[in-house]
Amino acid sequence: MFFEGSEKKIKVVVGENTPCLRSLGRSFWEKIVIQSEASILSVVQNEVCDAYLLSESSLFVWKNRFVMLTCGNTILVDALLYFLDQFDNIDLQSVCYQRKNEYQPELQKSSFVEDVERLNARLPGKSFRLGTLDSHHQYLYHLDRPYRLQPEDETFELLMYHIDESVAAAFSQPNQTSKEIRKMLDVDRLFRGFEFDDFVFEPCGYSFNAIKGDRYATLHITPEAAHSYVSFETNLDSEQAMRMLSHFREQLKPSSWDVVALGILPEVPMPSQTLQLSESSLSLSCGFDVRFSHYQAQERKVMQATPLHSEPQTTELHGA
Repeated sequence: MFFEGSEKKIKVVVGENTPCLRSLGRSFWEKIVIQSEASILSVVQNEVCDAYLLSESSLFVWKNRFVMLTCGNTILVDALLYFLDQFDNIDLQSVCYQRKNEYQPELQKSSFVEDVERLNARLPGKSFRLGTLDSHHQYLYHLDRPYRLQPEDETFELLMYHIDESVAAAFSQPNQTSKEIRKMLDVDRLFRGFEFDDFVFEPCGYSFNAIKGDRYATLHITPEAAHSYVSFETNLDSEQAMRMLSHFREQLKPSSWDVVALGILPEVPMPSQTLQLSESSLSLSCGFDVRFSHYQAQERKVMQATPLHSEPQTTELHGA
């Protein structure tokens, strides 16, 4: 069984001439999510944000913006284009589309280049690759229009690969409960005071959303030993975000990881016995900076050979 944990992400900000996005209701966002070939599992809300857990990652909706992440072989660009189609004269302030390189890109229904061609047919945009082509990298497309970045726009992502085998095995136990996973990750303490929502997937996999005011955090774990992948993302301030990035890296012990920062570019604390293999920084014409950094733990890892099937493997959609 193979599941593609690497995610695609869209972030859209609209102006005052567009209706409040939260007022559009769950039925509207269900249609958006369906376009990407995912579904809504549950939702938590506070006074300013609706946080939807999806069968493949997450969706966060505020009055004038939304962030949507999907994994597996979803087609996130379809959701974005469908969203644009729902308005006669949408007041777009900012659009950003990110796509992590996949473990098995041949199983995806489109490439980043194909996605950009469809977006450029509708919007004036620019696209980039951050990181090295023969290693982990991130693709980014943005609306080529000036935008004044708001504090809640600044985000930090920690993308982890090949987490410790014993940790991965712990996340793959049958009949595991969300309470057991929260205790393992110590997230109840970490997110005290947040509205919290999580889900354990079958046969394995785990996701959570957490919101407090206009701040959010989300974690997605794909624990299969041969291709384990974990993503954590938040728009908490840089000090809190760096603490959480360190917490999850120490808990999950990945062999390598990326940090992606949009907006503010803080110094990322590196544990001992770590190599920073690459870094790409860019000031975008739309008005904010982005940095992609790739790290690797200095350890010798013995990997078992993986038998290949004569027929292409299929992606089994089970979330996270």
